[in-house]
Amino acid sequence: MATENEQQKNRSLAILLRLMRLVGKAWLPLIAIIVLAVGGNALSLLGPYWTGLAIDQMGLSESGPSGIGPRLLQLLIRLAVLYVIGALSLWLLGLLNNWLTNRTVRSLRQQLFERISRLPLATLDSQPHGDLVSRMTHDMDQISEGILLGLSQLFSGIVTLVGSLLFMFSIQPLITLIVIVLSPVSFRIAAFISRHAQQNYRAQSQAAGALNDFSGEMIDLLTEVHLLNYSKKAARRFSELNQELYVVGQKAQFYSSLVNPSTRLINHISYAAVGTAAALMAIAGRLSIGMIGSFLSYSTQFAKPINEITSVLGQLQSAIASAERVFEMLDQPVEPDDSSAPELQAEAGDVIFESVDFSYKPEQKLIQNLDLHAAPGSTTAIVGPTGAGKTTLVNLLMRFYEPNAGSIYVDGQPIAAKSRDSVRRAFAMVLQDTWLFSGTIRENIAFVRPDASEEEIVAAARAAHAHGFIRRLPAGYDTLISDSGELSQGQRQLLTIARAMLADAAILILDEATSSVDTRTEIQIQSAFLKLMKDRTSFVIAHRLSTIRNADRILVMERGQIVERGTHSELIAKGGLYCELYAGQFAEAEGRSGKVLPPQVQS
Repeated sequence: MATENEQQKNRSLAILLRLMRLVGKAWLPLIAIIVLAVGGNALSLLGPYWTGLAIDQMGLSESGPSGIGPRLLQLLIRLAVLYVIGALSLWLLGLLNNWLTNRTVRSLRQQLFERISRLPLATLDSQPHGDLVSRMTHDMDQISEGILLGLSQLFSGIVTLVGSLLFMFSIQPLITLIVIVLSPVSFRIAAFISRHAQQNYRAQSQAAGALNDFSGEMIDLLTEVHLLNYSKKAARRFSELNQELYVVGQKAQFYSSLVNPSTRLINHISYAAVGTAAALMAIAGRLSIGMIGSFLSYSTQFAKPINEITSVLGQLQSAIASAERVFEMLDQPVEPDDSSAPELQAEAGDVIFESVDFSYKPEQKLIQNLDLHAAPGSTTAIVGPTGAGKTTLVNLLMRFYEPNAGSIYVDGQPIAAKSRDSVRRAFAMVLQDTWLFSGTIRENIAFVRPDASEEEIVAAARAAHAHGFIRRLPAGYDTLISDSGELSQGQRQLLTIARAMLADAAILILDEATSSVDTRTEIQIQSAFLKLMKDRTSFVIAHRLSTIRNADRILVMERGQIVERGTHSELIAKGGLYCELYAGQFAEAEGRSGKVLPPQVQS
């Protein structure tokens, strides 16, 4: 157990040092903060000593005990100037501290966003999206508060501790020993409690991420939640996660709340002991009344940094726990930089898979020794049961994942040797899940080509049969939308299709692209697709009749392997897996239409 605590302590120290290195990049403001903290607190330490002299001077004043002599007036003026300078120093210190904290957190948040945008898809698939958002928001807030409090206390506390100790020694060394003996007790208590607090703060950050992920998912899928009568189950699950966050949060707050009362108790005992000893010495004539006041003030100032640091120790531990989660993502390996690699020149769209092996997990084999050739301008439909590996082929083709073995070629060029950006520019995709961002309809369509002209954008919308409903919107192409409910699912899909048409790429990928539209709209889209797919190599992942019957070739996948190849009529005649899928999905509909089904399907 001791070894585990030691490892945790070393890890926390490493995280704190890494955080401080980020802060130290703005070295000029940091030096100014140090100067203000050291100078301001050093000047403020003169206050109790001069106050003590002023008290003693009142007893020695030529004007009597209550009079103000020249020496006393001089001390009072010094104190007034001193406290004005101290107040200005604290104001500038707080101003610079806030600026440096916000700057550091802004830079860290930018680094995290850029790192996430460069992570491989495999890493992102293993991370709940809500947890990633929590790291960008909640954890960053915790770091901000921790740095803000930590920086303001670190340098000020050191100066105050050392300065108060020196002044106390100069006034009465013997009484100072009482303070020195009792102070380590406060540090030991704080260290013991903070160790347990940090463990719970780390668990709190993880629980907050899980709750954020679940709530975000339920809100995004609210319609489906109501449709599937999942509301009560979702509420129960939310309650469980919320309770878990409450429990670990309470534990963290409980431990952190113990620190300040415990250290204050020790400090009060120290203050009482110092006051008693000072009074005895004053009675013996070894200490003046003014110096008793000064000594008690210094003992209070000596305890103040300890109280302040321990009071924010819980926040610092929370910041360290949050920084650990942020640094964990920053340390994730990104996709290798291949910007210097030659670009893929995709014109004809000839695609070849040659002896390709791939698995998401080494122990679970998926695609093995796959060979596939899609000729230029051909349409290849990919069908199969869920988990057969259909979307995996697209992921490999787009280099979201790399094959474990084998090669993939586009127009005779191995895509592994080309830059990822150029490979992905060779494809236009329309997915089942539509994606729109906050902005105008024009910006959403032109996302793939920001330099596209107005005529090109309108032409793409017309080809996708989206121009009609766009024109009926309040501001037409300038209508502001977001990834929410302003448009129907079918309209959103039409916009993504218009986006793909504007991309004008050599290879087209349709992944259940018409699954969210009605039959009439689908017929319109199919005519647009035929125009778009003309002279382009197309991969269509779909099950609906209208998207696969006219394909040049249909690949039937099962467990990562291509088990059947051929045209629609050829595969129906074989009576294999495709015929079974076809019968299950379309036989009833065709039977109602009065069409005669092939014998294999009728059986």
